[in-house]
Amino acid sequence: MTRYIIIGAGAVGASLAAEFETHGIAYVLVGRGAQIAHIVRHGLTYRRPQATRQIRLQAVDSATPPALRPDDRLVLTVKTQDVEAATEFWAWQPVDGGGLASDLPLVTVQNGLAAEDIAIRRFSRLYAASVKIPARYTVTGEVVVGGMPNLGVVTLGRYPHGLDDTARAIAADLATAGYLTEARADIVRWKAEKLIHNVTNATELFDATPEARAAFAGGVADEARTVLAAAGLDPAHPSERTVDISGWHVAEDSGIERGQQSTWQSFTRGTSSEVDYLNGEIVRLARLNGIPAPRNAALQQAVARLARNGGRPGSVALEAVNGGA
Repeated sequence: MTRYIIIGAGAVGASLAAEFETHGIAYVLVGRGAQIAHIVRHGLTYRRPQATRQIRLQAVDSATPPALRPDDRLVLTVKTQDVEAATEFWAWQPVDGGGLASDLPLVTVQNGLAAEDIAIRRFSRLYAASVKIPARYTVTGEVVVGGMPNLGVVTLGRYPHGLDDTARAIAADLATAGYLTEARADIVRWKAEKLIHNVTNATELFDATPEARAAFAGGVADEARTVLAAAGLDPAHPSERTVDISGWHVAEDSGIERGQQSTWQSFTRGTSSEVDYLNGEIVRLARLNGIPAPRNAALQQAVARLARNGGRPGSVALEAVNGGA
């Protein structure tokens, strides 16, 4: 029987495990630190708009990973900055009956465009996913997901391009688990489409009026769009979707607050951020193609200063992004 090994117990990974548990899809959630220790001992506090449940999950610490089977599928839900270490560890794990995990299907769900380039150095069967999910993990042992009526929107395909039966099967399982899902052959375009949104995440770390934040974020996104085009990428347009997401929304009073996306959550928890793989990805592509990306570069540098100085969200004004030293 096919089983999913979910690697990373944050908001995306833990909520996926909770839905697989609820819908009878075989899985094991693997994590590290206080989060997985709490889940193993007490279960996951899983907050959805309809109810809050305490769910016991099939969960283990990465120090004692499960024995892998030939029909396992790995789902990598760590942040992009942790992909290098995670793929190095998992690729060379033995599989019962012979072989290595590097020949098993690996699904990457990270923001940005870098995770797949890292993973494909070790894994031969790579499936990339673009995931839009209003999820929050700021309290140990608790995950909040506010999407309704579905949890989130997942676009998935073979990397670097194409579709096969495995991609379609994974998409079907995700749909069974409550996600609006479609399989696409042009998955890089959908990852690029989401990156245009994700480069604005870091603006939430700085104090500003809603109007000033929106204006700055708009400039950052426009710059990202220009750079992606110069790099030969063609971000997908929402109108190209084959699944109807018009009724999907964030429920009121769900525990999901505007302005508290994944980068904000990382700083709130005091962990590393993925900004070098979001705004930093735009900066990288701009430099490779000989064009400027001053807004994304300034935002990347401001976030680095905030992290270096131990700053908290809202402790620095947005106006300082362009002029801080």
